[in-house]
Amino acid sequence: MKWHPQSEKNPLPYSPFKSSTIPRPIGWLSSVGTDGRENIAPYSQWQNLTFDPPMVMFSANQYPDGRRKDTVLNAEETGWFVWNMATYDLREAVNLSAMALGPDESEWDHLEGQGVTKVYADNHHIPMVAESPIKFECKYKTTLRVPGNSPVGTIDIVVADVMTIHINEDFLGDDGKLDVLRMKPIARMGYFDYTVVTEKFEMRVPGSDSDAQAGLEGSA
Repeated sequence: MKWHPQSEKNPLPYSPFKSSTIPRPIGWLSSVGTDGRENIAPYSQWQNLTFDPPMVMFSANQYPDGRRKDTVLNAEETGWFVWNMATYDLREAVNLSAMALGPDESEWDHLEGQGVTKVYADNHHIPMVAESPIKFECKYKTTLRVPGNSPVGTIDIVVADVMTIHINEDFLGDDGKLDVLRMKPIARMGYFDYTVVTEKFEMRVPGSDSDAQAGLEGSA
């Protein structure tokens, strides 16, 4: 099968595009508006960009009517947002926070009873998920707006510096590495599907020198 998505109708009942770029880390991003309204929502286009300095990005599609996402506006207007690691234990709260709400509503109000506790960031008064094992306080850097074929296809790509990293030490191994299998981070796939990290294996690049090995491993 061959498909030219720019010029042909999808030959399958569901899109293979989003279901092929997998798994995608979830940007469970909390922010606050200039009016003090607190926001949290998951984004499936989230990634680190570089390590010197630590830098991250997320992208957000517009709404069909052309409105931009609250997280984007909050980051631009206040200069800050927080990434909370989405884990298997927190999956129901992550899913609930994806609901489309009115402009005067907060996702946090719908997370009561979901085992989610608010704690506040150091750099800006943004709520974070206490139960999330890793949290990044991110300082807004820039936005790249990329037009699509429709309002909903148009995206904002937000870039930020990571200024503070919160780590629950219960998830640190004796070797000083994060115990990822215990954290059980979840990732977005296609359709309504997600996956969870429950297995890992190691591979080292043949012929790489000590500096390259240290960089790949993340050695201090």
